[in-house]
Amino acid sequence: MAEEQGVQPTNAAASTPDAEARPETPEPPENTEPPENADCGDDAPGHIDRVSGDEPLLAARVHRPSDLLRLLTGVLAIAVLLAIAAFAHGTTSGLESDISKGTGGTPDLLIKLAGLTSSIAILILPVAFAIERLVKRDGLRIADGVLAAVLAHGVSLATDLWVSRAAPQSITDALTQPVTGGGLTDPVHGYLAPVIAYMTAVGMARRPRWRVALWVVLLANSLAVLLGGQTTPFSIALTILIGWTVAYGTLYAVGSPNVRPTGRQLLAGLRHVGFKPVTAMRAEDVPDSSEQGDRGRRYLVTLEDGPPLDVTVVDREQQAQGFFYRVWRRLTLRSISTGRSIQSLRQALEQEALLAYAAIAAGANAPKLIATSELGPDAVMLVYEHVGGRSLDSLADDEITDELLRSAWHQAKSLQSRRIAHRRLVGDAILVDRSGAVIITDLRGGEIAAGDVVLRMDIAQLLTTLGLRAGAERAVAAALAVLGPDAVADSLPLLQPIALSRSTRATLRQLARERSQREREAVIEASDAARQAKARSNTNEVAPADSRKDVRAEKKAEKSAIDDALENAREEDLLTQIRHQVLLIRPQAPVEPVRLERIKPRTLVSLIAGSIAAYFLFTQMANIPFADLLHQTQWGWVIAAVFFSAFSYVAAAMSLLGFVPENVSFLRTVLAQIAGSFVKLVAPAAVGGVALNTRFLQRSGIRPGLAVASVGASQLFGLASHITLLMVFGYITGTESTADLSPSRTVIAGLLTAAVLALVVTAVPFLRKFVVTRVRSLFAGVIPRMLDVLQRPRKLLTGIGGMLLLTATFVMCLDSSIRAFGEGNTLSYASIAVVFLTANAVGSAIPTPGGVGAVETALTTALVIAGLPAGVAGAAVLLYRLLTFWLPVLPGWLCFNYLTRRGEL
Repeated sequence: MAEEQGVQPTNAAASTPDAEARPETPEPPENTEPPENADCGDDAPGHIDRVSGDEPLLAARVHRPSDLLRLLTGVLAIAVLLAIAAFAHGTTSGLESDISKGTGGTPDLLIKLAGLTSSIAILILPVAFAIERLVKRDGLRIADGVLAAVLAHGVSLATDLWVSRAAPQSITDALTQPVTGGGLTDPVHGYLAPVIAYMTAVGMARRPRWRVALWVVLLANSLAVLLGGQTTPFSIALTILIGWTVAYGTLYAVGSPNVRPTGRQLLAGLRHVGFKPVTAMRAEDVPDSSEQGDRGRRYLVTLEDGPPLDVTVVDREQQAQGFFYRVWRRLTLRSISTGRSIQSLRQALEQEALLAYAAIAAGANAPKLIATSELGPDAVMLVYEHVGGRSLDSLADDEITDELLRSAWHQAKSLQSRRIAHRRLVGDAILVDRSGAVIITDLRGGEIAAGDVVLRMDIAQLLTTLGLRAGAERAVAAALAVLGPDAVADSLPLLQPIALSRSTRATLRQLARERSQREREAVIEASDAARQAKARSNTNEVAPADSRKDVRAEKKAEKSAIDDALENAREEDLLTQIRHQVLLIRPQAPVEPVRLERIKPRTLVSLIAGSIAAYFLFTQMANIPFADLLHQTQWGWVIAAVFFSAFSYVAAAMSLLGFVPENVSFLRTVLAQIAGSFVKLVAPAAVGGVALNTRFLQRSGIRPGLAVASVGASQLFGLASHITLLMVFGYITGTESTADLSPSRTVIAGLLTAAVLALVVTAVPFLRKFVVTRVRSLFAGVIPRMLDVLQRPRKLLTGIGGMLLLTATFVMCLDSSIRAFGEGNTLSYASIAVVFLTANAVGSAIPTPGGVGAVETALTTALVIAGLPAGVAGAAVLLYRLLTFWLPVLPGWLCFNYLTRRGEL
């Protein structure tokens, strides 16, 4: 059992079979009460009063994921409302007109009377509820409500200021009404939003009588101000959303009072269902991921007259843990059911009880459920017969026998025979008792009448779990002996990381990092050994040898030694080992992974980022007079832009080959750079070129490690030159308009910002470790490669010159595009260089193919800020992107196919 802590009476000190109690005698909490409506019997008060120990202190406040979800929902609803107000002006005007016509006959006296009554009621209601809560000593909720009201008032004032001064006219029209005598009504009600925030934060909506009164007053007040022409429907909706959103934002920020039941309440609940508990000890089973966070708190309870019990307590806070992860899995995975993301406590209780009974009926060794009960309105408990044992993860390697592995598969077979899916067959869900019997626990997340895909996922998960402890060969052999080769072979398409549990994926990633480290160490060791052998041979030489032949032979020997070391150090990952073991029995088994993902995270991020960038781009391009600009186009500058765009591929080839000491065809390297134009169409700008260049160098005869190091060195020097050029040209741009050479405030602000960011990264341990780890892994392969390049100054000069030439060609292409439409509206080369370098950085950061949308938006915005007319800037950017991104796609496709057919990609 895990480490446990005691909850016991002062006159009893008991020990349990699996753990030793540690008595504590703190004062009982003042407000600890038995479960609501609990009838504990005649002797119950005496027993409860004698319980003075309690479990480790719970946090006074908790940050509920449900509050965060409501906050995000409110923010999204506000954004949608403002978008409708901005773009559906006709709809908003029509709605206001219809309301005005429909209410035109309402008596003015009735409207004023309803407004006065509801205004008084909306102020009295919060005060009455506050008095009721203070009488019941719940002043903390009132404080939360007051804080939420103050923040909502501040947000309301800020919104009013934004609408009156900076919002588009369509939004202003949708949220305000003209007032007699001039002026406009407030976009957000100054008193209604704070009241809504207060009522929401104090929890009035969770009490039926107060909830009814709240909604009656809100509707009456909203109708009164709407019929009186003092507001608009969109203003009322915005006011309610602001109050509601700010309330849940406040609750999530400061935390909600912790209402989770304590050990004393657990003992009272057990007495309520007929048990006589003596002690209740908390098992300190802290989950290591949000996937496990909803398993509940576990207690070992000893009784006066019977064997001990295992009790699981599930409350709303624990149930909400991992909510966003479950939602993400449900949205991104297809063909499988992951259970409801939002589930009531009653539904969770019924599901776990059903699975417990179904597992036992199927013949599996599972804990026997003997009682269930509610612990107040926010928690439930499930009482099981005590199961002593240790988890599979806690067993020593020599304790995991073949018989134990087969026993685990027998339990899985029992569940599969009744189509019960466990969904989490990891090491801590498999217990082994003193007799060696395997017990399946943690059935709460399982499924009844599961589909074939989910059942095969269970087999794949158990293969991986047992393989991590006993190796692929033993895990597969045990599975074949129990399930048969067909069932095991059918699970191979599901043997992929996305189908496994979160903790298993984390373990596999850690093992992959360890394998990579061992391979890296083996390569470094072999390289050092080859260099030492070379040094010894040079020392022992008497006469000079044929230099070129000997150097070539030494390099070949060194390369062969490193290849052998890498081959000897290379290890297959666990999933591949499992597949190979199964294929030995079923060579024709399907191994192609089933596609389980609806959409990949990178694709979703690219779609969102591209949509936002496209929106801003189209907004900027909407007012550009392209017809007039085409008539004024200077085609000589267009031809110059075409030339500079084409010459950039030569510069790109130079910047790559300068960091490759080996001889590689320059012409084929240029073709590879052109092929990269096609790859950038389907991959982010910072990813596609790196992958293509690495592949090209490998196909050119350079070892994978050295190819990656060469591309990494090129990227590293490119980043350094990019930053350096940006600072230099930024400084020059800042001094162009002044007589002296003092930099502009913008340059100084940028340098200070970079310095502050560097200090923050240095000061925060997490960020410092993250950066150091990434930089160290980068330099581990790049520095040895750079040492090789430094021995060839001509190569280094080619690489650095190629980078500078690449930047120059793009700057000249952009300048020519501006001059083609500018008619005298030009910028200095320093300003254009700053614009290009900034936009290029933005394009590399945005995960869209080729930076589509982001680059155009950044270039256009920067050129307009630099002083170009919006029409000229938009047309120049479109020409520049047409020449450097869109038109090269067809030649890139041709070069890509050509190099692929020749085996060079």
